[in-house]
Amino acid sequence: MFLKHLYFGTGKGKTTAALGLALRASGSGMRVHIVQFLKGTDTGELHSLERLENVTISRCDRNYGFSFKMTDKDKADITNCHNSNLKAAVEMVDSGKVDMLILDEIVDAYNLNLVDRDAVISLISGEPQAEIVMTGHNPEQIFIDCADYVSEIKAIKHPFEKGISSRKGIEY
Repeated sequence: MFLKHLYFGTGKGKTTAALGLALRASGSGMRVHIVQFLKGTDTGELHSLERLENVTISRCDRNYGFSFKMTDKDKADITNCHNSNLKAAVEMVDSGKVDMLILDEIVDAYNLNLVDRDAVISLISGEPQAEIVMTGHNPEQIFIDCADYVSEIKAIKHPFEKGISSRKGIEY
């Protein structure tokens, strides 16, 4: 039986929770595929995950930056990349090549219209053929309704409020 997970909110740790599941699943022999939306910079987890034989990752080939700074061409390019990565991931699930699919920041890509919203709804509302894990900030009700596990991660305090910028190995 495969179920759907949603980690959302303003707090730090949504991707970390999803990748913790990937680590657990991989250690149990499951095949995991991770699609990262809206992320293009080099991060520490990529170097660790690439060492695991049964974990694969797809993401866009460059960092497009924050959506509010993207040009119309950037938005079209990142949407095409997201749609291509999502389509390939769905094909992997449908063909039984993965046991867990992590859609990191799918909620945000969906909310910003930077991914095919119908394809996302089709995937998350159907009967899962793999464990589906989703992350993001402010999900529409459909995400909550479709998920079996829903965890809200709420920011209470963050060093950014004190002017401390992101730190390698901690935030990225």
